[in-house]
Amino acid sequence: MQGKFVIAVAAGILIFAGCAPRMQKPMRVCPGAESVAESLSLLRPQLQQSVSFKANGQCLLLYYDGDKKPKKENFQVKLWLNPPAQIRLQGDVAFNPKGIVLGSNENEFWLSMKPKEIGNSYFWGSWAGRSCFEQLLISPELLLEAFGIVKINDEKNWSLSNEGAFDILTKRDERNKIIKKIYVYSCDYTVVKIEYFDKNAEIIAVTELDKYREMSRDFLVPSVIKITTRVNDDSEESFRISLKSIKPTSFTEKKRNIFFARPEPKGFEHIYKISENCDVIEQP
Repeated sequence: MQGKFVIAVAAGILIFAGCAPRMQKPMRVCPGAESVAESLSLLRPQLQQSVSFKANGQCLLLYYDGDKKPKKENFQVKLWLNPPAQIRLQGDVAFNPKGIVLGSNENEFWLSMKPKEIGNSYFWGSWAGRSCFEQLLISPELLLEAFGIVKINDEKNWSLSNEGAFDILTKRDERNKIIKKIYVYSCDYTVVKIEYFDKNAEIIAVTELDKYREMSRDFLVPSVIKITTRVNDDSEESFRISLKSIKPTSFTEKKRNIFFARPEPKGFEHIYKISENCDVIEQP
């Protein structure tokens, strides 16, 4: 695989969960929020009430590697989340229980892939710079947002519209270009879809969420998540997970160091650092 392609597919190793059913069948329509402030106030409890949990499930990865037909990898995953910044996704690929490891903490994010079939590469970077969607296409940040850890600091640069059963929050940058759309089901105010846009206002990633489970008051977790990414030739990679078990948990300091500290890049054919400007630099 080429370096950038591996990032697009593997750093995108987050999840693909089939077409969100309730986005396709008739839905009850409820009155939406009347303002951005009201909409954000309904979403914020999801972040404020978030709890740590562990989960496991089954994943299906569809990707292209220079071929016209997509390749497929089907494997089990384990997932740990300690809001707001700590996450770990571990995939059992090619008989290696840590064949894929993706994670982040307050300072860094990383992705490692051992099997040669998917690259045998290690990527890491710092949160200090841009989100690097242009290079990563999908990052640990998107996975965090899939579980409700959406960064909404204030009302600035957000607008609200309504289409049928959905409130749509749109975020724009300083140049008034769309960078993100959040689709919220008006009846229960769960997020059903998030769209991410590039500098040309074209969609580069879509996350769809379904089959929420209640973890605590005001904190629901989707057990079905789909993330689709666009690659250079406009074909699509997809990564799918259906979580079978989601259980609240707590992390001691020792466990946090085990799960959420960036591992050393040992035994990889290629090691890449992603700069604050989103340059992908291969390291010796």
